[in-house]
Amino acid sequence: MNSGKSIEIIKVAHNYEEQGKSVILMTSGVDTREKKGTIASRIGLTRKALSINADSDVLKMVKAEIEKRDEPISCVLVDEAQFLNKHHIFELTEVVDQLHIPVMAFGLKNDFQNKLFEGSKYLLLYADKIEEMKTICWFCEKKAIMNLRVHDGKPVYEGEQIFMGGNESYYPVCRYHYFNPPIEAQKSKE
Repeated sequence: MNSGKSIEIIKVAHNYEEQGKSVILMTSGVDTREKKGTIASRIGLTRKALSINADSDVLKMVKAEIEKRDEPISCVLVDEAQFLNKHHIFELTEVVDQLHIPVMAFGLKNDFQNKLFEGSKYLLLYADKIEEMKTICWFCEKKAIMNLRVHDGKPVYEGEQIFMGGNESYYPVCRYHYFNPPIEAQKSKE
């Protein structure tokens, strides 16, 4: 959370396109915070993207985009990859291995209960390369490695894995503050 993943994907797309190269932008259809098929950063940058739904075949989607375009595809960029299913990750590996198009997928590793998301689990297993995007804890200067879900000013440690929200619902935190969040102290500063 708050590491700039969506900004990074928009920046990477811009860099390819500035050089006259074509990219395919994709995002999970599970993310309903913005209009479906939109990659949106917290600072207001947005891009249209193909929406990957539970029954989507990503390889077929990429092949269909290749057919529509006159220029070759230089890269496939995927946002909110944590929400993808196992078969989506395998289809992305086929884009790389069969179509020889690089794929960059951006997403969270773990949920608010510190369990791997399905998409993240299979990306960790099958990705050729993993790069961590870092951010700092909401409460201190340490590296944030966990996501704290909050509701009505209180930490939440149980519930459905997927609950859409931003800074009002989730804080990036270090391990210490995951277990000891000073939420009441934070609220009194506001």
